[in-house]
Amino acid sequence: MNQPEITPTVRFIDTLSIVAKEARHLEWSCNRLFRQPIDSRWVEALDHQPELAEQMEAFVSRYGRLQDTLADKLLPRWLIALAEKPGSQIEVLNRAERLGVLEDVASWLEARQLRSRLIHEYMTNSAAFAEDLRLAEEYSRMLLGTVQRLYSDAISRLNIPANELPENFIGNSK
Repeated sequence: MNQPEITPTVRFIDTLSIVAKEARHLEWSCNRLFRQPIDSRWVEALDHQPELAEQMEAFVSRYGRLQDTLADKLLPRWLIALAEKPGSQIEVLNRAERLGVLEDVASWLEARQLRSRLIHEYMTNSAAFAEDLRLAEEYSRMLLGTVQRLYSDAISRLNIPANELPENFIGNSK
């Protein structure tokens, strides 16, 4: 049997479906984790409160996963669907910024560095880690905003009907 051709637009939509799920999960974790004040005492208490540690780990994992999928897969596939040739990751991010999907490449790169600190440094300095977690909440909103702008761009620039896109994640995680 002949398989239907997977066009760049179909590949983009398929990847957007994955990103939408990741975004819902990150939004849910973010809303849950940051209901409580995060400070150095909260971080130090993680040793004795495994439920909170799991919440924090889920948030950190989802933050990194969404950032990776956006930068490594969705943004390049979006450019290909626009009939552009993606280059290096920094070139993809710069092009996404010029086209209005990414707010600020410098912030994106800072969020990437923060991801590494979140994974490796919470055991060493609880005050710095608490500050990094609060910063990650802000950067999470940036990532979620990027996904939202990609939805809008898919409709306006790629002319994909909204009903052909995966369910939009904004406001759907409670």
